[in-house]
Amino acid sequence: MQRKMIFDAVRKLLGRGFSNCEVAALDAAINTAMRPDDPEMANGPLQVSARGLDLIKQFEGCAKLGKDGTIAAYRCPGGVWTIGWGATGDGIGPDTVWNQDDCDARLEKDVARHAADVCRVLDGTPTTQGQFDALVSFHFNTGAIGRATLTRRHKAGDHAGAVKEFARWNKAGGRVLAGLTRRRAAEVRLYCS
Repeated sequence: MQRKMIFDAVRKLLGRGFSNCEVAALDAAINTAMRPDDPEMANGPLQVSARGLDLIKQFEGCAKLGKDGTIAAYRCPGGVWTIGWGATGDGIGPDTVWNQDDCDARLEKDVARHAADVCRVLDGTPTTQGQFDALVSFHFNTGAIGRATLTRRHKAGDHAGAVKEFARWNKAGGRVLAGLTRRRAAEVRLYCS
């Protein structure tokens, strides 16, 4: 099925383009019509699935658990202060300590923000749930969804080319890291699922 044909027909009927919310709603309707028995697809590919969240959690880990159940910040291999499920940014430094609820709440917020970034960049590009989840995981880790050749290839429909691009993002601080190599391979498997 060519989603573009549907989007073009509706765009012509409306006499205008779509907002991001309209793209998401139309995409969800198409997915529901295509796979009404698949509850994960009923809401469209614009939300991270359980498989996508599991992949992010698997590679981010919730590290530095103290004996008292608190979780302390640490420097990731790239030298960035990190806490919980890969949370970084203002207010996270060597003295930052959270509990598990703090980590889980921040993960939910961060995944939603990264998913919204991916939706905005894809701008209605036909994307399967596996592709979307893989792209969100990639963006969660790299922050590069807007500038990566991987994204341009995906948007052009060159999925084989996009798959090859994942492997290029396996370095931190200029060094190839085995963990990033494994993560990119896992994202490729999810992208191709």
